[in-house]
Amino acid sequence: MFGISPIGWVHTLGSLPALAMAAYMLVRHGRIVPRSIPGAIYFASMVLGGATAFLVAKQPVSYAIGGLTLILIAVGYGIHHVTFLGRLRRYIETISLSFSVLLLLLPTTTETLTRVPDGAPLASSVSSPIVLGSHGALLLAFVVGLIVQIVVLRREGRATAAA
Repeated sequence: MFGISPIGWVHTLGSLPALAMAAYMLVRHGRIVPRSIPGAIYFASMVLGGATAFLVAKQPVSYAIGGLTLILIAVGYGIHHVTFLGRLRRYIETISLSFSVLLLLLPTTTETLTRVPDGAPLASSVSSPIVLGSHGALLLAFVVGLIVQIVVLRREGRATAAA
């Protein structure tokens, strides 16, 4: 079904919880919250998806996306322990984890549009206008969302400093 190998199913199904947790945290908190139960699920799912990307990748960009995703997750979840960076840690954490969401959504969108419905996908190739348009919309949403997140972090930083 959909031309997906068994390891491809592990990759796909293992990555799905990350989509749900990212959506939940972005709606509820406006950012990925690493030190939470949804954050732990997001972490595990993203590591599984990023690691298995190397096993299912068919294009060189897939290796780059998988590797960059793992780096962003490591930075986003580990930066909290680098105390000398102070408030800068929240910015690095937020930017890294938001970028990891983008890297989750880009291939998810591409694979969905080029495989579904089974036998007659919406897009015939990765260079199809619907795929490129979707990527453009995701990039725009990422940039706008990141600007909003940074503004909110700055306001929270000022409120904390004033208190």
